[in-house]
Amino acid sequence: MPRKNLTAAFVKTAKAENDDERTIFWDDDLPGFGLVVTAAGSKSFVAQYRNAAGQSRRMTISNAAILSLDDARKQARGHLGTVAKGGDPLADKRAAIVLKRDSFKVITEEFLGDRKGGAQHRTLEDCRALLERHVLPKLGRRPITQIKRGEIASLLRHVERNTGPFAANKVLGVVRRIMSWYALQSDDFVSPIVRGMSFEVHERERILTDGELVTIWKAARTYPGPWGHFIHFLLLTACRRTEAAKMIRAEVKDGIWVIPHQRYKTSAKSKRDVTLPLSKKAQQVLAAIPQVDGCAYYFSTDGRRAISGFSEGKARFDAACGVKDWRLHDLRRTARSLMSRAGVNADTAERCLGHAIPGIRGIYDRHDYLAEMRHAFEALAALIDNIVDPNPKVVRMRK
Repeated sequence: MPRKNLTAAFVKTAKAENDDERTIFWDDDLPGFGLVVTAAGSKSFVAQYRNAAGQSRRMTISNAAILSLDDARKQARGHLGTVAKGGDPLADKRAAIVLKRDSFKVITEEFLGDRKGGAQHRTLEDCRALLERHVLPKLGRRPITQIKRGEIASLLRHVERNTGPFAANKVLGVVRRIMSWYALQSDDFVSPIVRGMSFEVHERERILTDGELVTIWKAARTYPGPWGHFIHFLLLTACRRTEAAKMIRAEVKDGIWVIPHQRYKTSAKSKRDVTLPLSKKAQQVLAAIPQVDGCAYYFSTDGRRAISGFSEGKARFDAACGVKDWRLHDLRRTARSLMSRAGVNADTAERCLGHAIPGIRGIYDRHDYLAEMRHAFEALAALIDNIVDPNPKVVRMRK
């Protein structure tokens, strides 16, 4: 191959020699750097080297119509410098292409976009949130074909220690679905997930005692930011934290809260929005939250996004109130128990929690029960108020 003093003028006029399919003009000033010219007139810059194993490598730097000679020479020096240190820039480039095409994050996006894949796994929003919180920070950049069983097991143990066995099993279920879905698309891939990787879950029965309820409620009154209002609202509505956290002002009208089915756990499949009447006390909690211009959310720490970071936020609240070993979901269980204590009909209380009534009654009874649920939530609010600030003139009912 000919050697030339490569200049911008030469690059502009260079042609393949002797009707060859292509000619490489190697640079006199920088060994290993050259210009490839095809018979059709296409031109590109290349670098050639031997890696640490003694293998000859030739990598394309760029099309000469896109990159200038000076910039191409700079890139070539960088690649050849990497070789001098024992690296292999062409192998790195190929690995980056594989990573971009087959990374777990890319496969996840394809899975979520496939109706037969992600759309069947509860709601896409919940599935994506679970992945972004627990999985993608650890495995997102890894090629899916290189993820080992030990890595997944380590990830699940981390989730189990920090969030609990139920969350770990949810993560396992999502990752298993993604791996199985990808195995259907690939001839060679075998999912590393095997039976026996799940965790044993013990159903929680924890509810707050009256003393704990008083302490938490009073601490929430003076706690800064939206967290105090958020805790009060969870107790007064018996709703799940994710349903309340992303609540927007447009969902509440005339004391009625309409929760979109995409955000309600038991309505994702039925695609029916959930309508809940709010007690006067719950409406007062919402009215007391300062409204930030341009922010649609009731509960927000920055005036732009919905409240999040529940683990960190609750840990700070625990330190302030002093009550230990409780979870936000315990508020829902506590509220349901208080409804029974207040004399609310069991079916009505279950409807307040969004639970379906089983059997023939649930199928044929199409009454909306708004009046009954409003009465139940008012009874709940009154009982909480009497527990926190007891009126000596009111005679407490026996349990």
